[in-house]
This record gives sequence, C-alpha cells and structure tokens, in this order.
Amino acid sequence: MRKKLDNLLGKFLALIMAVMVLNVLWQVFTRFVMGNPSSFTDELARYLMIWVGVLGAAFVAGKNQHVAIDVLSNKLSAKKQKNLSKLVHFIVALFAFLVLVVGGLRLVYITAILNQNSPALHIPLALVYAVIPLSGLLIIYYKLTDILTQKI
Repeated sequence: MRKKLDNLLGKFLALIMAVMVLNVLWQVFTRFVMGNPSSFTDELARYLMIWVGVLGAAFVAGKNQHVAIDVLSNKLSAKKQKNLSKLVHFIVALFAFLVLVVGGLRLVYITAILNQNSPALHIPLALVYAVIPLSGLLIIYYKLTDILTQKI
C-alpha cells in the first residue's frame, strides 16, 4: 500500500508542477508578448505552490529524506538509536496531528463557514487549504508505518 501511495503522490506532485510551469509560461507570454497579463495566473501559481510545498513535505517525510540533525543519535548504541528514532517519528506524527490535521481542519472549517472565495479564480479557499489536513494525515500514516514496521 505504501509503495502505491508513494507512486500516486509522486505522480500527482509532478502533475501539479507541470501545471504550474505551464501556468507561469502562460503568464510570461501574456505579459510580455501580448502586453495584457492574464488575471488568474498569479493566483493559480500561488495556490499550486502551496499544494506542492505541503504535499511535497508529506512525500519527503514518507521517503525519510527530510532534514535531520543526527549528532546525538550517532553517538548512541544501535538499540538507543532505534528507540530515539521511534520517539522522533512519534513526535513528528503528534505534531502533524495537532498542527496540520486539527489546525488545518479548523482553518478549512472557518473559511468554508465564512464562504471565502479566491479573488481571481472564485474558488472556495477551503479547497485550497484542504491540502493541510490531507498532508497531515499522510505524514501520520508514514510515520506510524515507519514505527510499526521498524523501517527506521
């Protein structure tokens, strides 16, 4: 299941990046060649960048390629390194739950209740912010499977 999720998430991130590149190219073309910049491209690029950044963080967390400071763990025995790694993974999962899932759901709920829409695209901002709790759930899944399968 994890490999399928990694594959799907990687392809989705590549698709978002491709759409973002085409969007920015369109913006440059309309601004400098046609002399009349497109009105929606700046906003779309911003929202796509949010999605790439937040989902990319979940993807990298799943691959265990995130930045880590390992000065302390390198000085410990193998068993203590494993226990410390489990603790760190648990803390990351707890952070993802409290900040990304709970906080993200509150943000999505508030923007949905207030019926906030983006100025140029006229899409609900709750849709844009929905990536935050989604990414949190992905990080929790990755970290808990790391702990349970001891892929640390």
